[in-house]
Amino acid sequence: MADDTKLNLIGGEWVAGVGSQPNVNPSDLADVVGVYAQGDSGDVDAAVQAAERALPAWRFGALQQRSDLLDRVGTMILARREELGRLLSREEGKTLAEGIGEAARAGQIFKFFAAEALRMPGEALESVRPGVEVEVRREPVGVVGLITPWNFPIAIPAWKIAPALAFGNTVVIKPADLTPGSVHALAQILAECGCPAGVFNLVMGRGRVVGEALLAHPGVSALSFTGSVDVGRELIARAAARQLRVQAEMGGKNPMVVMNDANLDVVLPACVNAAFYSTGQRCTAASRFIVERGILPEFSARLVKAANELRVGHALESQTQMGPVVSQSQLDGNQRYVALAREEGATVIGGELVECPTRGHYMRPAVFLDATNQMRTSREEIFGPCASVIAADDFEQALALANDTPFGLSAGICTTSLKHSREFTRRARAGLVMVNLATAGVDYHVPFGGTRGSSYGPREQGRYAVEFYTTVKTAYTLA
Repeated sequence: MADDTKLNLIGGEWVAGVGSQPNVNPSDLADVVGVYAQGDSGDVDAAVQAAERALPAWRFGALQQRSDLLDRVGTMILARREELGRLLSREEGKTLAEGIGEAARAGQIFKFFAAEALRMPGEALESVRPGVEVEVRREPVGVVGLITPWNFPIAIPAWKIAPALAFGNTVVIKPADLTPGSVHALAQILAECGCPAGVFNLVMGRGRVVGEALLAHPGVSALSFTGSVDVGRELIARAAARQLRVQAEMGGKNPMVVMNDANLDVVLPACVNAAFYSTGQRCTAASRFIVERGILPEFSARLVKAANELRVGHALESQTQMGPVVSQSQLDGNQRYVALAREEGATVIGGELVECPTRGHYMRPAVFLDATNQMRTSREEIFGPCASVIAADDFEQALALANDTPFGLSAGICTTSLKHSREFTRRARAGLVMVNLATAGVDYHVPFGGTRGSSYGPREQGRYAVEFYTTVKTAYTLA
């Protein structure tokens, strides 16, 4: 293993894995971001044992200690957000502005949960029996395993790590194999800020090795996962078999309804953002535009023009508006869906590979005109810069088409009608609803999550995070 390999963090010590893997920049395949350790089940076992040893002191220690640690971490992330954002953009491919913004959001999340650590909710109630007092307490669940995705490599880890620690749990995290650098940098910050040994542990490596070991380990009391639908469903089934508390955020096929009365000057930028920013690699991205027929020609023409004009290029170049796809396998999958859209009868605009000065995973955004809601490209999550345009006769049909999906994460409507916006908000089968805003882009202090095939378990983020990271105890006392 090379001397400069970035190591796992187990029990407060930086530990070599069983191997290592280079982290390659998708904007420039000649640029190796770093070499990162690859752990195995033995490393997971050591990390869980370290977390178990650290748990009593952390869960029963002073709340102020937890709050102060999280606040220091948040402050350091914000101070280093440009450095962290650059690292993130190098390893994931989103634009530098997006990378810096995501790093800043991670810092804000830690700051938010620094305050939440001091606001652990509880209740004191009168019993139905005279002379008996009832107290309802929230307590940490124990050692929490975290499995995080590559598309938000610092924000999603932050919104899992921060509440887990705030509410008195200890953590073992496995970041995405494609983007370990951002979480490794976060682990360094936690260590520098004085996180007690074993409270936070990092094991990098393959999902089928490290993730599998976390799922199976009897010392793990809860598991929070964000990733693909297939992996999430398998994880949920296996967790249920051993009664493991589990939270899973998976996919989306998010609709954006555009009504005849929509002000396209206002909402078209939101539509372009929703579909193509972050290279469409967001579970909340709008991938189905359901457009009322009266505005369909104008909307389609303006969407195609805006997509064609997006500047595709190296993530760190200031003029870039859409960076590369994260990996060759993801790019190949996107290209298969572009070909499938043509086979299914859609008119495909864009989607071609792009040559740039540096060799990377570049493609143009793709718009699938004349699409129907029954096409596979309208029903399966592509997770790339591809969007279908589907015609609707009126509001009721548009709403029905929006809800006709196995997913239910985010949904949007573009309209100047208060009636339609309120009806859509009430009747859309999604956990997140946006009115005249991009379907992607959410605040850190409010709940995040979806319905049906998109999410399983309690919501993430905001005060609702306490539902997953704590358990309830009811205590009776004879006064």
